[in-house]
Amino acid sequence: MSQTNEAKKIVGVVRGGVEPYYKNSLQEGSNIISSISKNLSDKWKTVDILIDREGIWHINGIPVRPEDIAGKVDIIWNTSHPNLSKVFEDLSIPLVGVNSFKFLSAESKSMLEKHMKEIKVKMPRHLVLPIYQEDIDGSEEKYAVRKAKDVFEKFSSPWLVKSLSSDISMGVHVANTFPELVNAIEDGIEHGHGIIVEELIIGKLGSVHSLAGFREKNIYSFPPRDFSFEEKEKLLALARDIYKHTGAESYLKIDFILTPNRGIFLKDICYSPSLNEDSSFCQSCESVGAKAHHAVEHILESSLL
Repeated sequence: MSQTNEAKKIVGVVRGGVEPYYKNSLQEGSNIISSISKNLSDKWKTVDILIDREGIWHINGIPVRPEDIAGKVDIIWNTSHPNLSKVFEDLSIPLVGVNSFKFLSAESKSMLEKHMKEIKVKMPRHLVLPIYQEDIDGSEEKYAVRKAKDVFEKFSSPWLVKSLSSDISMGVHVANTFPELVNAIEDGIEHGHGIIVEELIIGKLGSVHSLAGFREKNIYSFPPRDFSFEEKEKLLALARDIYKHTGAESYLKIDFILTPNRGIFLKDICYSPSLNEDSSFCQSCESVGAKAHHAVEHILESSLL
């Protein structure tokens, strides 16, 4: 028998906000709202909390202050800028999202790399190039050549060059030569983006999704697909170590590259699952006989404790 509306718990899904999070956050938040409304409506009600590009908060199209949210929701699922977590912590609202330390680890490749060295986890070498400013950086051509030299001196080709923004119009460049690297950096300048240049690691890509307390396990890690038994065991063990070391609370996605000769590299981490029906997370749930909304319900319930 379904619960009444009064008995339902209320989750406020925060999405939008300033760039570079706005576009991705809108879609991610929409997917979460859709999944909860479709599969968990007997227990949970969603409230769409939209932050526009000017930083104004809205509930049902009506501007509100952040403090107005207290008392209206039981829990917040934040898909916007992780720094907003401090707002909800100050309001004593339970949170699905990222605290400041986890945010710094996830957003700052350098900090994450330093943190992973403590448990001997390798990451691709990288260099972050901030948004080009003509009055500070000089001509575009000289700036691109200068930064390309910085990259060249730090690590060799091939290089992966991509935007730090959620705007994907720049695309992703693979540069094998110095001139190609210069051109890729110039493309980032033309798009007005900050850029990250990474060492391109050739290997087998995989993701491991982990949940705390799922299926009565301290840390339940979904086996990555399309790997041998031995490879899976290595990836799962490493995923659990990273989960513990980062202090993840309810969920962690770890993207790996498994190479033939250089071992395992950590490519990225994420603290919120993608609920697109064809996402790696949804497919991983299906592979062990679970549904994505079972995991979503677990995340919500455990975050209230």
